[in-house]
Formats: sequence, C-alpha cells, structure tokens
Amino acid sequence: MTNSDSSDRIPEGLWPYFQEYKPASLNLDKDANLIIQRALEFGDWDEARWLFKTYGRTRIRAFLSKYGERMLSAVTFNYWRKLLGVNEWRSFPFPTLKGELWDR
Repeated sequence: MTNSDSSDRIPEGLWPYFQEYKPASLNLDKDANLIIQRALEFGDWDEARWLFKTYGRTRIRAFLSKYGERMLSAVTFNYWRKLLGVNEWRSFPFPTLKGELWDR
C-alpha cells in the first residue's frame, strides 16, 4: 500500500487538520480511514494526488462506500462520490459528528 520513500508520511500541508494528533506519528496503514477522511475533506490537489498514490482508487472508493456519508461533509462526500463513481454506500439513520473516530 505505501512506499518507503517520502510518501510514507502525511504531507506537511495536511498537518494543521490533525491538531489532536502528532501527524508524523500516524501510521499510514492503521490510521488509513482517518487520513483519507481528512485529506478528502481538507486537502488540496497535490495532497489528493498523494492520497491516491498512497492508498489507490479502490481503497478510497471503499472508504466512501463504508464511511463517506457519515465522516465527510455532505458537499465533500457528494463531490468525491460522483467523481469516483460510487453509486452505493452505507447510509446512517442518525446524524453523527463529522470527524469522530471509527474502526481504529
């Protein structure tokens, strides 16, 4: 999933969106859902390219299908869902706070 070069850590441009963590200490495999969520929600195009290089389209689509509606803002979820052709996703009957932890 990840390379051992400079792409083995979160780009510094995303660090402000991980205020409650030490971004350099996050594990790209164990913390993948958190990282994908923050990068899709707040990342710029360079960070989005890093995200797709690191996790791949299939993994990001799986995140959107399973967690996207719950973990992303409606605008962000619908943008990425349409861009990546995600037509089926898990809907949650109760509103949740964006950014809460899950499956860690």
